[in-house]
Amino acid sequence: MRRAPLLKLIDRLEDATVLDPFVKGIKRVVDAALRPRGLRDILHGVPLGHPVHPLAVQVPLGTWVSAAVLDAVPGTERAARMLIGVGVVSAVPAAMAGYTDWSKLHEQQLRVGVVHSVANLVATGLYATSFIQRTRGKHTKGKLLGYAGLMVAAGGGFLGGHLTYRQAAGVNHTEDVPHLFPAGWHPLAPLSNIADGKLEHHIVEETSLLVFRQGDEVNVLSDVCSHLSGPLHEGEIVDEDGTSSGSGTCVECPWHQSVFSLQTGEVIHGPATSGQPRFNTRITDGIVEVCLPGAG
Repeated sequence: MRRAPLLKLIDRLEDATVLDPFVKGIKRVVDAALRPRGLRDILHGVPLGHPVHPLAVQVPLGTWVSAAVLDAVPGTERAARMLIGVGVVSAVPAAMAGYTDWSKLHEQQLRVGVVHSVANLVATGLYATSFIQRTRGKHTKGKLLGYAGLMVAAGGGFLGGHLTYRQAAGVNHTEDVPHLFPAGWHPLAPLSNIADGKLEHHIVEETSLLVFRQGDEVNVLSDVCSHLSGPLHEGEIVDEDGTSSGSGTCVECPWHQSVFSLQTGEVIHGPATSGQPRFNTRITDGIVEVCLPGAG
């Protein structure tokens, strides 16, 4: 089956460098407005273990679709207006979460994402105007604006799906590690060959690993950042608050500054929301061996 012509337009959108000045301007505003790291972690969805934005958008979209159904039924004007009002208000936190995630994406994703956000802003504006017109008793005009807003929101949602399922924004980029790494114990390297207190990159069974040794303790994580596949071994050793001390217990991704515990692989700070696969280690005759629980 042939691809829809719309997909070709979106493919070109990914490489539309004309959007870059617009992207940089919005990104500066987002970074300035959402400076506290704790707030960003909440909006990214670190406590939930996956992004907040896909959950948050269900409220405005759900209320707007419901309002569209009610608009086709006589005598439901008040209920439809209430639903539209709830949708407009709930779009604010959904947008905040979306912009937080968007600000930590790659160039092609940023370009598609900014058009996605503009579409959603236009849709929200149409619904806000629809609410005002309904409040003034102009229900026919309010309904038309509502249906226009729903069409624009549908287009924005399509771009959001493209971001997630085609461009892999917000998904776990290490989900495949347990499926590709073979079960059992595998030799990593002699303990004496692993530098103490430094991040190292090793490959075992064609899998990239981040190795960090402290004395006889060796911590091993997947080297591919779960956020957008950044090479963790090129990052920095930091404390849990993100401070670079050289003697911390966490690693910070060099691409988008996600922070993971070296001991557990747990996410300490976003934008990542999925932890790093952690490998068990043991030392046999001076050789460090690794095993991934659940592998194979």
